[in-house]
Amino acid sequence: MRSENPVKVLITGGREVGGVGSFAEGLRAGFGEFGIPVEVIAPAHIFSRWRDLRDPRVLKILSTTAVFAAPFARRAICVAHGFPRADVQGSIKFAGIVASYKLANRFALLVAVSHYTALHLSAIFALRIDAVIHNPLAALFLEDPGINDCASAAPGREYITYVGRLHPAKRLDRIFPAICALVNETPGLRACIIGDGPLRGELTAVAADNPRIEFKGLLAPEAVRGWLRRTRVFVSGCETEALGISYLEALSQGCIVAMPASGGGLEIAPEEIGQSIRLLPLPLEPAAILSVLRQALLSPPSALPMDRFQAAAIAQCYLDLDARHFSSSPVTAHAAALHGDSR
Repeated sequence: MRSENPVKVLITGGREVGGVGSFAEGLRAGFGEFGIPVEVIAPAHIFSRWRDLRDPRVLKILSTTAVFAAPFARRAICVAHGFPRADVQGSIKFAGIVASYKLANRFALLVAVSHYTALHLSAIFALRIDAVIHNPLAALFLEDPGINDCASAAPGREYITYVGRLHPAKRLDRIFPAICALVNETPGLRACIIGDGPLRGELTAVAADNPRIEFKGLLAPEAVRGWLRRTRVFVSGCETEALGISYLEALSQGCIVAMPASGGGLEIAPEEIGQSIRLLPLPLEPAAILSVLRQALLSPPSALPMDRFQAAAIAQCYLDLDARHFSSSPVTAHAAALHGDSR
């Protein structure tokens, strides 16, 4: 058994944009605050790092397809960013994801990003979940608005906003007609759609060239933060969202969040449901969605404290898990109290 902290952390990321990429960069920043060197690589490159993979001094945090490296890795933690869906990924990829998690159970530790995800993986696939550790929030979303921030200086909040992939799994096509109706009936309200994907053409056709419905494409995190500071209601339609980093970002910037009445997002701030968080009833019928969005517009914006999701607190949880399973002495848990529900 080792007693020292890892000499390095190797993290496999995902797409350059999206939740897995944001997760990897957040952990990079968190471990950096402890002075631990971090490297983020693409999952496809994991086997080219054989020396690090086999080095017991290097902590590996593996996600997506990199989980298949678990049988060859020493000191590895695999991360389930959600649970597999055959209707979205297809039967072959679905089976592959389940197989990769089975490998993680046998050769490494398996972490889920929410209790919602952990429950599904355990109940449906009989997987052992070694810990639940929520996703980190990038430091820029924890900063106070600066006096020179053009978005924060904008008069009022005049947007209803979506941030994410324009993919059927995100269900924006189900909630978009209600967004358009809300814009049409509310003077001064605008819609902002941030992201890209296969549904863009269909959504722009529904928008029918309405000048108050804006498609921004892919944006850098700083630009996303700027638009969120101009947003009154943030909306999402994915009923199986594992946790939702976009929810954390929106709540941190004072948005009212309208989310489906299911998914890991319900764990973020259950005491805020009915206030900063408004639930869209399933099965996402347009009339019901529109009713909830109207209520959300009447709620006063108020930024929620997100300290327990700060990168250092989340990295600390991974270090604690590493210490319990790969080390003979505990890691100093100065941030553990900030994330007590992650154990």
